[in-house]
This record gives sequence, C-alpha cells and structure tokens, in this order.
Amino acid sequence: MAKKFQNKYRIGPARAQWWDYGWNGAYFITICTKNREHFFGQIQNGKMELSNVGVIVDILWHEIPNHAKYVELGAFVVMPNHIHGILKIEKPYSDVDSGHALNLRRNTSNTDSDPHKTDPTNNRTIGQKRFQNIGKNTVSSIIGSYKSAVTKHANRLGLENGWQSRFHDRIVRDSEEFQRISNYIIANPENWEEDKLNSGI
Repeated sequence: MAKKFQNKYRIGPARAQWWDYGWNGAYFITICTKNREHFFGQIQNGKMELSNVGVIVDILWHEIPNHAKYVELGAFVVMPNHIHGILKIEKPYSDVDSGHALNLRRNTSNTDSDPHKTDPTNNRTIGQKRFQNIGKNTVSSIIGSYKSAVTKHANRLGLENGWQSRFHDRIVRDSEEFQRISNYIIANPENWEEDKLNSGI
C-alpha cells in the first residue's frame, strides 16, 4: 500500500524485511521491460520467438552461475516484455547465517516471520540494513549485474532495449511451491493471452 513521505506517495518495500536475500533459498524472479515494451520477441502459436535482444537476455541469464558463487538456476522463460526465472543460492553451511528458504513453512514460528524482526546486534530490521549494504552474492546484486550486462551488450549492438528500474522477487517457501512456480514459468508462453503482463502492444 502506498504511504506518504514528504507529502508524496511512495510504494513501500515489497521485500520481506525479516529476510536476508543473500541467505540460502530459491527465489522467483520477475523483471519487466521499461514501459512493458515488447523488446524480447513475440509469442507465435504458444511459443516464444526471441528477438536479437531476447537472445542476449536468454544467454546472459544462463551465464549467471559463471559470475555469481553458489548460484544455481531453476526454470526460466523469456517473454515479450518480461522474464521469469528461479535463482537458487546454495552456499556451504559454514558460510550461511540462517536456514534454507525452502524450509520456511515447516520451521518458522510467528516471531521468525515478524516483519519487524531485528538483527540482534542493533535495532534495525534486516531489511533496513539491506539498504546500507547490498552485499555480494545477494539477489539484488545478482539481478543488478545481470540487467547491466544485458543493457551493455544490447547497446553495443545498437539494439533497442530497456528495463524497468525495479524487479519483483518472491521467496519460494517449500518444495510444493517450487514445483508450482516452475510449472507456471514453463507454461507462460502458452498462457500469454491471459497473462496480466500482456499489455497488448
């Protein structure tokens, strides 16, 4: 819900303030193009036909594990004006400060999911600390690098492109949800006519 800040409405953070996005887990990522322009190709007979920019978007996503440590990829699809993908962060347990996101429903109590939960070392929420230090090998740093790489290569080739400034992520909380989201991503081209991100351009 939008809140007023300095007499202007702003959208509050959609991300979980009690979660560190560098922790182990699976993350459902959606990134849209600027103004939802159809830069990446078109859907024909339920299948995605990639434009030249769409090819770059596809190739560089699959390059992410070569540039980000402990990252694995799940289901992924390029659509005309957005992408969906699953990122999995799998750091060795000696490097991890918390449990795995895929165990959230089974293992967290009400206090663990409190949006105002604070880091024990200070009075700020984990979410508030995030804005001071984005950290390495976090969802934000991985997606930021990916978007920048796509833009760089597309611009070098003189291809029209553009990203929305923000992206959407969802913590995948258990294996059942992981499978459901994976199925949704794979079936996305077939369901393009009913997709809420289909702006009809």
